[in-house]
This record gives sequence, structure tokens and C-alpha cells, in this order.
Amino acid sequence: MTSSVIVAGVGMIPFTKPGASEPYPVMAARAIRAALDDAGVAFDRVQQAYAGYVYGDSTAGQRGLYEVGMTGIPVVNVNNNCSTGSTALFLARQAVAGGAVDCALAFGFEQMAPGALGQVFDDRPSPFERFDEVTAELIDVPGVPFALRYFGGAGLAHMQQYGTRLETFAKIRAKASRHAANNPLALFRSVVSTEDVMASPMIWPGVMTRLMACPPTCGAAAALLVSESFAQRHGLDAGVRIRAQAMTTDTPAAFEARDMREVVGFSMTRAAAQQVYEAAGVGPEDIRVAELHDCFAHNELITYEGLGLCPEGGAEKFVEDGDNTYGGQVVTNPSGGLLSKGHPLGATGLAQCTELVEQLRGRAGARQVDGARLALQHNLGLGGACVVTLYERV
Repeated sequence: MTSSVIVAGVGMIPFTKPGASEPYPVMAARAIRAALDDAGVAFDRVQQAYAGYVYGDSTAGQRGLYEVGMTGIPVVNVNNNCSTGSTALFLARQAVAGGAVDCALAFGFEQMAPGALGQVFDDRPSPFERFDEVTAELIDVPGVPFALRYFGGAGLAHMQQYGTRLETFAKIRAKASRHAANNPLALFRSVVSTEDVMASPMIWPGVMTRLMACPPTCGAAAALLVSESFAQRHGLDAGVRIRAQAMTTDTPAAFEARDMREVVGFSMTRAAAQQVYEAAGVGPEDIRVAELHDCFAHNELITYEGLGLCPEGGAEKFVEDGDNTYGGQVVTNPSGGLLSKGHPLGATGLAQCTELVEQLRGRAGARQVDGARLALQHNLGLGGACVVTLYERV
């Protein structure tokens, strides 16, 4: 980075089930206005906007933004699967850090359909062809939706190598529900026990129950990024900045390692995290709060190791020792994460940003992590891209 990037404002709306949400332009506009109001910045000060969504037609970002204002600024539409929101954030951060603009808006939204994720364009090659080929060679689970097959397979690989128990994934899901109970914006706020998770319908025998998977969700979130000089000129709160950020994509290991954990981006996560730690001059031991990509409880467990929060093979002990929650080493997903807060694909990365900024401001209420100075965000999209962001309270 060539200049400090301040997160001047964040905003999100309550996440809802498919069919219960407002139309996507309304959701996007509400989140954008919330971020602008939080920052105390008028829309005509925004110089560029980056819009994230996965399921939508071209220029849907403009459709949402125009509900707020039409000032003629550049609008870039972004689709990087589940890491879409963080990709929009990454681009906005680059624009400010590089001096191209002083004020950039990143926002994301999703108006999703019920049921498992699927491919929209079935008349052309799928971006997952090579992922499917490797997965089919490693595991045989016909009829299982593709995302469940990938991430469940990654969890199964961890179970087979390290003896990780199914109950450990259930404990991660139960933890998510306890955190979400204190989040008024979360989709699911009911607390479930480990026993409840284990007793929910088995969608892959011995590998995953229904409650271990995140639900399809509708929602929107936004963040306003500004330069330090812009914040000073306009008297903005400059208390939270992006200390470091990295985006990675797949390497040959995704297909050549013959490991389902690599198929779902373990090396992407590890590389992005290492780049961030090195750039910031910190280590995972300095992190006290993190929002990470728990689309399935299995991926949360694998991500502990990818981010270096525990040694490889040490994730089950990390969970058993309570090091992933309040009173432990690092509070993971205080928002409830994707498992309980919900996962509107284009909005997820910006919802994570919103949670962590509020944590560093000390405004998270009953979810507040005491003494947090650094906050880590991990957002993963298959196909693939991974964005890791480190925020700092200054």
C-alpha cells in the first residue's frame, strides 16, 4: 500500500431467507445508505464504486447504486463466487491506497433462490470442470450437491488423516449459534446444542448433517473506504484502517495434490494469510477476533489451520479447548458466521467487514471481544479466489 486506507463507514441489513427479502436494488440501496450515514459522508463525495453479486444480470450493481444517486462515477461489477464481497473491497482498497481516488464504495448483495447452489449456464463449459474431475477421482458420492461434495470431502480428508470426529464439526456449528444469538442482523438466532446438530438429518452419512451447512440467504452490506487525508479534511472517524490485505487464486496444488482440502482452497488461504502477516509484521498469535468463511462447519475447521491459528492437524484440539470462542485464543465468527448469520454470496465479505469494524470500534454490544486491536477476515470463493484482510484499531 502507498497510503493508509481508512474504513470510514460500514453498513448491512438483516439477512433473510429466500422469498422473504426485498428486491436486490432495495437491499443494496439500504446497505449503501447505512454505510454513508455511518461515515457521515454524502454520496456525491464517492468517486468510484465496486458492486459484488453472483446471481444477477450484467450491471445489476448500477441498478442498486442508482437508487442512491446517479453522479456518473465509474461502477465496476464483480463476481468471484463466495469471495465476491471481499473482492469488491480489495479493488476499492487498491484504488484508495494507490491514490487513484480518495473515497471508494464497496457494496455487495444477493437475492438468492431456495435450495443448494447450482449452475446457471448449462450450455457451456463449467468453471468447475477440473474441480469436478479431481473430486470424482477422490470420492464417490453421487447425488450430493457440488458445494457439499467439495467441502464435505475436505472435512472427510481431515477426518481420515487426523481422526477428527463428526462431533467436532457439530461443536463448531453450535458455537456459531451461540454467537448469532447476540446478533440482531443474523438469519438464525436460535441456539442449538452439539447434540441438536448431530441429531439433524444426515445429508452425507458419517460426514455431514444438515445443520453443518450454511443456508441460502438474501441480504446486502457495504463499506466506505477513504484516504487518511480525506478523513482529516472532512473530520471523519479514522479509528479503523486496513493494515494489510491479500488476494490469492489457485495454484497447481488444487488439482495435483490429490487432497480435497486443496480442492477447496487450503493453499490459497495459507498463502493469503502469510502475505498479510508478513506485510503487517504480525502473526496469528496477535489475532483476537476473526471472521472466517464457514460455509460449512468443515471449512471453518480447515481454515483454522490455513490461517495458522493452530498447527496442521491441531484443529480438533483447538475446538475442544475452546480456543475458537470467548475466553479462548481467538473469537471466530462473533457474528454467527455464514452458518448462522447467513450467506448471501455477494454480501458476505462486506458483512464480515462490518462485523470486524464494529468490533474494533467497541460497538458490538453483547458480541464484543474485549481488547481487540487487530481483526482478521477470511473470505473464500471456489474456482477460485481467497481474500484475507487485516484491520487495525488506531
